[in-house]
Amino acid sequence: MDATALERQHRRIGRLKAQGIVRSQVLVHHQCKTTLEGLRPFLLDPIKAKQLELLTLKIQSGTKPINVAQVRQLSPLRYPGGKTWLVPEVRNWLMLAKRKPAVLVEPFAGGAMVGLTAAAEDLADKVFLAELDDDVAALWKIIFHGSAAEVTWLRNSITSFKVNLDNVRDVLAKDTQETKARAFRTIVKNRMQRGGIMAAGAGLVKSGEAGRGLHSRWYPETLGKRIDALRTLKDRITFEHGDAFEVIRRFASDSKAAFFIDPPYTAGGKKAGNRLYTNNEIDHEGLFALMSKVRGIAMLTYDDTPEVRKLAKHHGFRIVEVPMKNTHHAIIRELLVMKP
Repeated sequence: MDATALERQHRRIGRLKAQGIVRSQVLVHHQCKTTLEGLRPFLLDPIKAKQLELLTLKIQSGTKPINVAQVRQLSPLRYPGGKTWLVPEVRNWLMLAKRKPAVLVEPFAGGAMVGLTAAAEDLADKVFLAELDDDVAALWKIIFHGSAAEVTWLRNSITSFKVNLDNVRDVLAKDTQETKARAFRTIVKNRMQRGGIMAAGAGLVKSGEAGRGLHSRWYPETLGKRIDALRTLKDRITFEHGDAFEVIRRFASDSKAAFFIDPPYTAGGKKAGNRLYTNNEIDHEGLFALMSKVRGIAMLTYDDTPEVRKLAKHHGFRIVEVPMKNTHHAIIRELLVMKP
């Protein structure tokens, strides 16, 4: 380096030092280099220092699964494979993004816990939810796009419903096409069927919590309050009854979009999705290929299987293991698959 270049470098280092940016020598394993480079904006921006500190503490102490009882419940649905436990992870992911997403897209909405949280906590300017299941779609249509009268009818139907076996069977047997009636039936089905399973063939709750049977998951006032609270978010949330792949393609070129992808878990021969969801046939390889092309940030959540790890590696995605408790309270690890 000649004298002129060396002088320029010293002047640049001086200017950075005046801004509080100093040089530090860090030894890094070559496998960690890419991750460290991804943290560069947080190392140079003092405004994000607190976020980096919180992330560091989380990494150091993140050996225990999230206690879902400490996560604010927003959805009226108790969904199999619901992502309440993942809310803190998603919150950190969005807060640590280079910029606030213009839209969070959740194309496999289900109980929509992530999208609802993003809207309620202003983690994205807008939220776009999509769901293919006809019954679940009816509920979200009424809450976010129904008239005030339809929402009032739904709320009153829930709070006045007398829970007994005959009434439950009567509601579930009705083959109605009216959206608001279908939304009410969805709530009853979701709350009364074992584990919140919406797929055909699921049995009704038997003993339930504390032996309360069908009453064990029926909290009418709480459900009504959740619906009222979600209704206040209707200007920030758009819902569409449609195919997830089409929705992803629609937002693929938007660099300001964030995607949260939670497909039915059928990758690697997993049977849970077949048993729990009405629409469970997913082209996982096609999904990874599609997500690798979107311009915005993305997080996918999956069971830990060799097939998923192979797909993630092939498409250049980063994997983070997260502990959670399954329905039998055993600690297992799920995968967060992150698009760089």
